[in-house]
Amino acid sequence: MAEPLKTLVDGVEVEVPNTIPDIRAALPEERRAEFDRAINAAGVDEIHAVMRHWMLEAVPDPDAEARLARLASDEAERRGVA
Repeated sequence: MAEPLKTLVDGVEVEVPNTIPDIRAALPEERRAEFDRAINAAGVDEIHAVMRHWMLEAVPDPDAEARLARLASDEAERRGVA
C-alpha cells in the first residue's frame, strides 16, 4: 500500500491521495469520468504526470476559486478584454 503524501494548504497539512482509487474518490463526482478517461488513456511514459495532475486537483484548496478568477482576470487584462 502506498504511503500517504502530505502537503500544506494555507498552512494546514493535508493528505494527498496517491493511488488511482484514492484520487478518484477524492474528486468531485462530475470530474470522475474525465479522470477515468485520462488514466485509461495514459501510456507508461505518461502515467506519472497524469496522476500528479489529478492528485493536485483532488487536494482541497479553499482559495482555488479565487485564484482561478484572479488568473482569468489577469489574462483578460493582458489580452485587452475587459
